[in-house]
Amino acid sequence: MILILLLMVLALLHFYWALGGKHGLDKALPADENSNRLLNPSPLLSLIVGLVLLSFTYIAYKLHIGETLSIIVNAGYGLSALFFLRVIGDFRTVGLFKKVKNTEFATYDTWLYIPLCLFIAINFLQLVL
Repeated sequence: MILILLLMVLALLHFYWALGGKHGLDKALPADENSNRLLNPSPLLSLIVGLVLLSFTYIAYKLHIGETLSIIVNAGYGLSALFFLRVIGDFRTVGLFKKVKNTEFATYDTWLYIPLCLFIAINFLQLVL
């Protein structure tokens, strides 16, 4: 249930940004060595990410109640893999092996986003096993 609640909160945060909210946005977007944002998502993109996170919530819920439909189970495996890949990162600005480590985003990535993604990955894996 924690996974479901967590995914819902993340979706709501993206909806907040889609509606023009700014709080926390600077800490949530990767930056280069000079602290320049590498992403500047539009409100539409934030809305789409929020909807995708809601779909992840639905999959987590279906797995939680014991759904055995192969598409749901395979989605659970895929989401676990996706979040494990996010933990590993792009070898530049995000993930365990990032090279850019002196930005505010990098600090949040190390202490919050990587552990959060690892938690999500493990929980999806537990739900499908």
